[in-house]
Amino acid sequence: MVAAGTHPNTMYEKENPGTFKLLENAEHFQCYRARHEGEDGRMVLEPSAPGDPEAFFTSYDHSGKLVSCYGDNHAFYEGNVVKAMASALHGYRHVAALFPEAIDRAEGGLGSELSTWQALTARLDDELLATVVRVDRLTPTIVEVIVRARAASRKFHPGQFYRLQNFESLAPKVGGTRLVMEGLALTGAWTDPERGLLSLIVLEMGHSSRMCALLQPGEPVLVMGPTGTPTEIPRGETVLLAGGGLGNAVLFSIARALRDSDCKVLYFAGYRRREDLFKQEEIEAATDQVIYAVDAGEPIVPRRPQDRAFVGNIVQAIAAYGEGRLGERAFDLHAVQRIIAIGSDRMMNAVRVARKRELAPLLSPGHEAIASINSPMQCMMKEVCAQCLQKHVDPNSGAEKGVVFSCFNQDQPLDQVDFANLSARLRANTVQEKLGLQWFEHVTADAALPRA
Repeated sequence: MVAAGTHPNTMYEKENPGTFKLLENAEHFQCYRARHEGEDGRMVLEPSAPGDPEAFFTSYDHSGKLVSCYGDNHAFYEGNVVKAMASALHGYRHVAALFPEAIDRAEGGLGSELSTWQALTARLDDELLATVVRVDRLTPTIVEVIVRARAASRKFHPGQFYRLQNFESLAPKVGGTRLVMEGLALTGAWTDPERGLLSLIVLEMGHSSRMCALLQPGEPVLVMGPTGTPTEIPRGETVLLAGGGLGNAVLFSIARALRDSDCKVLYFAGYRRREDLFKQEEIEAATDQVIYAVDAGEPIVPRRPQDRAFVGNIVQAIAAYGEGRLGERAFDLHAVQRIIAIGSDRMMNAVRVARKRELAPLLSPGHEAIASINSPMQCMMKEVCAQCLQKHVDPNSGAEKGVVFSCFNQDQPLDQVDFANLSARLRANTVQEKLGLQWFEHVTADAALPRA
């Protein structure tokens, strides 16, 4: 089944070309009618004219397994939610018509059909429903939410993320306020597909992120994803990773994938303070050399002989390393073929600017630079709601090149990102977020709530 919201969404075909046939406008699926044919009763698809209101099947046919199509992805029913509801009302009859004998047996109360249905729903529940396993506090401001979500964990690739929300009906109620979180875009730090587990890293900033510490083991939650495009993992390259704060969580899985792809990994891990460091073992396990940088205070103490510590920002740390001021280097920065920067908008922009200025003599002019863009998101369903739009500019002229959907591909060319636009969008809801946090702290101040 394929359905869409307020605009046709053929993202699956975009990501997996050749799976579905589209109309000439490439916005809608080509629709077909389906019927049984021959003594063996095999499924047959018949192409229909665009906008045929009785054609509800796509071109997909895998050994008699078909995919149906509804809502705005159907040229006849595009336009509004009433039409979308009508497509389901009209379309289900055509699906049901393919299974008359099975439906008759089920309505007759035969146990085999009931047991088949029960087995299917049990499998769907096991694969798709998510529950909290535990919540661990990593730092004073960062928690890790580990959930069991089998399908979501199995499909993960490095660089992707998830959408997490609690259920309103299950959320605690304090002082007349139901503690319901908005949908949060969260990093997938690691997954365990065999056990169906995935780790989500949360930086406590607004009220919704603060609510993650209140989640309890066994509590059902909404986990959507993985979403976003996986980070491109080259083979045999020398890669510089620059992580800032929570951005380091994104780089755990990316660094591991790079090492598995015979890449050399030089990692600059930036934090505000030493106590903000988390999961140091995972950083070490996936890197050849790490430079820990803190903005101020006591430096982080490296545990491996090749790793280094620095007090200052990421750009200053890279410069100090490249100039040999941090001792013996495992890498010549001129050998770096790719830079991946993930952190705050200010941190990533600082890396972008420095590459053309103070870091230019230390880097190869032909290296590729990527930033993981943390623009505001809402649906996170890839090119649907447009909340995540990010402007791009020509790196030479500064002229606007257009916009991209960050939830479809968060990894974007560092030199093309309009960071002024990103900064403004990230701060657009500042007043609302501060008011929400103030109210959350007010109603929970004296509440005896179990939290990580």
